[in-house]
Order: sequence, then structure tokens, then C-alpha cells
Amino acid sequence: MERMKEKSKIKEKKEKEKAKYGMWSNSCYMVGHAWRGCRSVLLLIGVMAGLEVAKSLLQLFVVPAILGRIEAAVPLTKLVGTILLFTLGLIVTGALSAYVAQNQLYGRITVRSNIIRDLHDKVNLTSYPNTEEQEFINLREKAVRATNSNQEASEAVWHTLESLIKNILGFVIYLCLLVRVDMVVIAVTLLTTFAGYGLTLMLNGQMYKLEKEQLPIYHRLGYISGRSQDSSIAKDVRIFDMKDWLTGLYEKFLRRLKKFLLYKGRTYLGKNILDVMLNFLRGGVAYFYLVRMVLGGSIGAAEFLLYFSAINGFTSWVEGILAGMAELHKQSLDISRIRELLEYKEPFLFEEGENPEPVEGGAYEIELQNVSFRYPSAEQDTIHHVNLKIGNGEKLAVVGLNGAGKTPLIKLICGFFDPTEGRVLLNGEDIRKFNRRSYYRHFAAVFQGSSLIAGSIAENVAQTDEDIDSERVVDCIEKAGLKQKIEALPEKYDTKLSREVYEEAVELSGGESQRLMLARALYKKAPIIVLDEPTAALDPLAESDMYKRYNEMTGGCTSVYISHRLASTRFCDRIILLDGGGIREEGTHESLLAAGGEYARLFEIQSQYYREGGAENAG
Repeated sequence: MERMKEKSKIKEKKEKEKAKYGMWSNSCYMVGHAWRGCRSVLLLIGVMAGLEVAKSLLQLFVVPAILGRIEAAVPLTKLVGTILLFTLGLIVTGALSAYVAQNQLYGRITVRSNIIRDLHDKVNLTSYPNTEEQEFINLREKAVRATNSNQEASEAVWHTLESLIKNILGFVIYLCLLVRVDMVVIAVTLLTTFAGYGLTLMLNGQMYKLEKEQLPIYHRLGYISGRSQDSSIAKDVRIFDMKDWLTGLYEKFLRRLKKFLLYKGRTYLGKNILDVMLNFLRGGVAYFYLVRMVLGGSIGAAEFLLYFSAINGFTSWVEGILAGMAELHKQSLDISRIRELLEYKEPFLFEEGENPEPVEGGAYEIELQNVSFRYPSAEQDTIHHVNLKIGNGEKLAVVGLNGAGKTPLIKLICGFFDPTEGRVLLNGEDIRKFNRRSYYRHFAAVFQGSSLIAGSIAENVAQTDEDIDSERVVDCIEKAGLKQKIEALPEKYDTKLSREVYEEAVELSGGESQRLMLARALYKKAPIIVLDEPTAALDPLAESDMYKRYNEMTGGCTSVYISHRLASTRFCDRIILLDGGGIREEGTHESLLAAGGEYARLFEIQSQYYREGGAENAG
């Protein structure tokens, strides 16, 4: 039974890894993208392939033609004319090839940039549950890799298609040239070429498996190297004398890598020896038949040289077709991942959904009716049959221990997830029928993690770099308690954040970053405000000050707060205590303390901690 389950899992994994779209479908998809975005890409592929074949034919015929002229004892002027004609042809085709190659870049980059834009739109606008789906995350990583340089599939595919067209065209022309030679020569040429290609495929398969085994070693080496140079552990390295430990780990994995590389080198050496033997066989058969034709008087020295060169060229065209097909198949897998990500299913309605109508006077009420929620990969519900109504303008606090279900509840209220069971209502309407992006416009929020971007302080507050209301930015910064800090900076509100991008940037502390995100939430002027433990980086006094400010600033708004410090929720109209995914207690701060339940117990524990901490500090 266990073995059958294991086989079933392996089969399911292979099905997931299998590309949804085939090679020709993906090729057509890219051609369609180019046709809509930059048609010159398609035209220049054909022109470039034709020029490359023309150049190859000129190189093929130049020496035999000159030799033929010499054998025919033509006048010197005609011989020089032949040489000049071929030279001019090679110069012209070479120059045109270089010119076209240079001008291909713009169109190919344009097509790849369009795909990157589509991917960015999908990732940034997709339904929130998709961002936590492992399948979506894997597709996103693969799609990003397929577009992050001109060597990847989204741009390199044009080089592959161009190469295929060139090689197929050259194959047909050279085949017509070699019809006069014995068919045995063509057959041997094809057989040895296919044999060499088969060896290459076999070797590539072995190397692929080997590289998969090598990958964890590279990851470990990269990790150890990175950590060794990381300034954040510089103090620990010295205090705990970690140098020898890190060096030993690095050398251990380096020895393992050396074994892999030696094996790879021996394998490639064996393959190269077999390639030499196949080339020797092909050349020997060609020499035998062509020499026999020369001795029989059917061809001259010039034709001998032409046909022998054509046989080698014919081999290159065949190898080029096979290699191009293999490369196109490999690139097709990456292109399929791009398409699969762009077409990934959306559980929410967007443009096809209804837009929540603005309410006169800004009255907004949220209700959860018998709501249960379970994460997709979880075995049990995180939220159980919760019924909750948040009235217009009410300030609701949500408290509870870690794992009680506070954050999932907030995600349901904000519309990041739909309940597994029950309904979430906005003014009596199920939010599932709304355009979810329009629904989000009714919310402003400050979450636990910082989401500041590399830009100016004003841009981070306004969340745009155009049409910023400077007076409003200053007002929101002041209300968030950050005005004195910002105006003390040389560039004030134009000060850049993130030293990863700007050398002159400043780094805000955790508490300052939270205040800046509070200013951002205020700038939006949304009727519903959510704070999901945004003060975790603050000390109790700073947190209390921030909540007081927030209480003053959110008058008239429907507000929901999550806090792990129970004393900070006193200003709220109502407090609910979550426990085990359900509402265990409900009331005001005073009524819950008077009830002497779990809330009162937790409050007493926290109060005792701060009293003891205060006594110790005083001592």
C-alpha cells in the first residue's frame, strides 16, 4: 500500500512538472507576441538566415571556382575578376549580417520587455491566495528566470528559430548539391551525424543528473561564502572563533565538488574520442568515393574539393537542425511556464465583478456570517464558525495568543482570502461578487512587516511619483509623529530610502518605518482602517503614543486593530479575544477585566511583567 502511494505521488509530481504546452504551440505563441509587439523581429530572422546561407555558399564555392578557373587556364583578368567577385560577395554578406544582427537586438528586447511587463502585471495584480500557492510561486520563479537576460528562453528563442531556418535551408541546398555523389556517402554522413548527436544527448542526460546532484553543493558553497563575507555576523565570527568552522565546511564541500568535476572531465574526454572516430569514418568514406570519382574521370580536382567541403557542410547543417530542435524543446519548457503563469486561474473576480458603490456619508459596515477558514495545504480550520459584525465608525480590537487566528481573520476582512465556509459582507453584500481591486480601495492598512520601497519619503507616503499632494504628505507625517525626524534631514521629504539603490539614502529604524507606513495609510483616506500588529517594533511607551495618535486620526472610520499588548486597546469601542480560531470573549477593556476571564488573566500577566521590569530598572 505504501509503495502504491509513493508511486502515485511520483506520478502526480511528474504530471505537475510536465509542460502544459508543446514546442510548436510555444513557438507560435512567441511568433504571435512578436507580430503584436514588434514585427521586425520576424522579418529580420528570415533575412539573417538567408544571409548566413548565402555566405556559407560563397565560402563553399570560392576555392573550387578559383581552382576551376586555374585548371581551365583562363586569362589572369578573368581569374582576378572571379576572386574579386567572391570577395565582394563575402564582404557584402558579412557586412549585411553584422548590420542585421545589430538591429535585431532592439526588437527582441522589446518583445522580452513586453513579456516581463505582462508577468509583472500578473504577479502584482493576481488574487492574493495565488501569492501563497506553492505552484504559483514555483511558476513565478521559473518565469522570472526565463526572462531575466537575453540568454534566456524569452529572447534566445529567436536565435534558435533563426538557426533552425538557416540550417534547414542549408540542408536542402547542400542535399541538392550532393545528389550527384553516391548515396552511400550521404547515408554514412547522416548515420554518423545522428550517432554523434545521440551521444551528445546521452551525455547531456548524464550531465543533467550530475548537475542536479551538484546543485546542493553549489548552494552550500555559495551560502558559506556569502555568510563568511556578511558583515552582520562579523562580531559572532570573532567572539565564537567561527573562522575554522566555516573554512572547514567550505573545504569539505569543495572536495565533493572536485570529485564531480573530475568525473565530468573524464566523461567529456570519452565523448570527444568517439566524436573523432565518427568524423574519421565519415571523412574516410567520403574520400574513398570522391577519389574513385576523380580517378574514373567523372569529376575534376575543383569538383572534388567542392563535394568534400559540401559533405562537411552538410554534416554541420544536420547537426544544426538536431541541436536547434533540442534547444527549442528546452526553451519551450521555459516559455510554457511563462504562459502557464500568465494564464494561472484567478479565484477572485476583477474587471468582470461589480464595483462597490460609494456610500453617502461614508458609512461602511463589515459582517462575518458563520465564517470558517482553512489554508489550502492545512488539515484543519484556522477560523471556526465566527459571527462578527463591525459597525460603521466602530473601533474594534482583536487580541489573543499566537496561533489564535488573528491574522487570518484580518485577511478575511480585507478580502485577501475568501472563507472556506460562510460569507464576508460589506454593507450587506457578499464581497465575492465585487471587483476585488475596487473592494481594496475602501481599505488602508499597516501590517507587521515593512513594505517601504527605494524612493523618496514623499513617494512612499503617496505611493506614487506623480501629482503628489505635498501639503497632505506633511500633514500625514506630522500626525504619525515623524515630522521632527524628517525635517531634520538635509533633503527633508525628498530624502531617499534604501541604500541598496541610493548611496545617499537614510535608513529608518523599525519604529520610524512603522510610523511612515501609518502616514501612508492616512494619506489614502480610506473609510476602513486595519492595523495588524504594526507596533511590534516599538517599546510600550512609543506604542501607546502611536495608538493615541491613531485614535485621534481615525475618527469616523471603521477601524480594526490587532495588538499583542492588551493595554494598548483601551481606546477601542469593543475588544474580542480569539482562542482556538473562535471568539472566546467580547466586550470593552473594563468589562473584560471585570469578568475575570482569559482576557483579565493575560492582562494581569503582562502588567506583572512590566511592573517587575520597571522595578528592576528602577533598582
